[in-house]
Amino acid sequence: MSEAREVTGSPKKAPMREVLAEAAFQLYLERGFERTTVDDIVARAGVGRRSFFRYFPSKEDAVFPDHESCLADMTAFLDAAGDDSDAVEMVCDGARIVLRMYAANPEFSVQRYRLTREVPGLRTYELSVVRRYERTLAGYLRRRWSDAADGALRAEVVAASVVAAHNNGLRSWLRSGGEGDAEAAVDRALGLVRRMWGEAGQAPGAAESDEEVVVMVAPKGAPMWRVIQRVESALRED
Repeated sequence: MSEAREVTGSPKKAPMREVLAEAAFQLYLERGFERTTVDDIVARAGVGRRSFFRYFPSKEDAVFPDHESCLADMTAFLDAAGDDSDAVEMVCDGARIVLRMYAANPEFSVQRYRLTREVPGLRTYELSVVRRYERTLAGYLRRRWSDAADGALRAEVVAASVVAAHNNGLRSWLRSGGEGDAEAAVDRALGLVRRMWGEAGQAPGAAESDEEVVVMVAPKGAPMWRVIQRVESALRED
């Protein structure tokens, strides 16, 4: 009986994925990303190389250990959305799932942001992760607007706008060192997207209440990067 009580009261081990990610990030901060090897990481974690590659395909993946589960949560959230819901509101709420992931651990999020600014390879990797979120949002919108003549185009533009707005607010919070209300900064940016593209009985850009409204106009044939650039510019000027 005493042995059973001892086992029950023993501390729970952290999942190996978390152990490896923590070891990797500590070494990146101590030695720099480029000077840290996989062998260094597994030595710090006390496991073998096979364990690392079972969880992370590369050193870059270990910097972003939480994005896979966050992307899965976003996908599940959108899949569960009813057909009568406001599609634009749903993708804005989907973006907030990513925000909550960052806000749950401000210290780590700020350190990771600074690290990605210093390492070009990590910045490139981060952009690929952001693109996966954008594709998920666009895929949901395409399904919702499949009967509209411009549904596919609108889906891509709105998804890009949501990502640009979310990142604008999030990065402002990260640059501040994680001070202040991250959700308020992102909500303000997403509010612009809702006013521009919202479905709740308003034309895009229609005013709500007495709030100041910023309208972004882009030529019909403008490339996606130009649309995103103009959205970000409108956010900065608002």
